[in-house]
Amino acid sequence: MKGTQPPPASIADYISKYPEDFQVILQRLRDTIRKAAPKAVENISYQIPAFKQDGMLVYFAGWKTHIGFYPVSSAIREFAKDLSKYEYSKGTVKFPIDKPIPYGLISRIVKFRVRENQAKAMAKMKKKKSK
Repeated sequence: MKGTQPPPASIADYISKYPEDFQVILQRLRDTIRKAAPKAVENISYQIPAFKQDGMLVYFAGWKTHIGFYPVSSAIREFAKDLSKYEYSKGTVKFPIDKPIPYGLISRIVKFRVRENQAKAMAKMKKKKSK
């Protein structure tokens, strides 16, 4: 959905630019992330949907043949065994849209990222207090 279109104003706006069958997948992905991280704030970053809680959690994007899911490299390493049946790299996972999207796995990854960000935020606060 790149090109001359203006950047999306919200995740809903982003999703609305896709064909209806693709919108269903993107909306369910959004709902899965929101349920796994209910305190996360939605935004658009790098012109794609993003979720932030104590720092960036995850991003996702719709592509012609897959959903790009971007949970950062630590989550990729943590879930490498579960992700082995998908194409992935250091910080990116490609979920083909012609196969079932692993929403349960996505939920577990998001919860991991919430815990990871919370731990970093707590460590940062402790460091500030000790100064």
